[in-house]
Amino acid sequence: MSTRRSGGILLYRRLGSGLEVLLAHPGGPFFARKDAGCWTIPKGQPDDEDDLWRVAEREFGEETGHRLADVRLDGAEPIELGTVVLGSGKVVHGWAVEGDLDPAAVVSNDFEVEWPPRSGHRQRYPEIDRVAWLAPPEARRRIHPAQAAFLDRLDAELAP
Repeated sequence: MSTRRSGGILLYRRLGSGLEVLLAHPGGPFFARKDAGCWTIPKGQPDDEDDLWRVAEREFGEETGHRLADVRLDGAEPIELGTVVLGSGKVVHGWAVEGDLDPAAVVSNDFEVEWPPRSGHRQRYPEIDRVAWLAPPEARRRIHPAQAAFLDRLDAELAP
């Protein structure tokens, strides 16, 4: 059995007060009442392609409704953040990109799930129901614990 992989983007911006990162809250009934520890970077799994950077770009667009090229600062080069392993065993490859995006303008793709379970009724939900710009301390509280390493690596990369 092959390892499940995904690629994702941690969008960040610099403000006079410091750094903020854009995190996404998963949509659907499973996460509706959850907050701390469940937010994530926009990410997804490869279809047929193997280039995880391209996967990360595609998934960012699908989950936010905005092409990465449209929100990325001119000349901002992606920062390789390495990988983290989730409790499920999935390996997430992350990149940080400096840019800006209005959270109110985000429109996510959706997915279908049987809800309530074993009811026979299928419902559609957005893959992410909201995004937010968060300062690092709040981002660490909300992000999936394994993905907190991405925040630490970005902080180290941007340190003077």
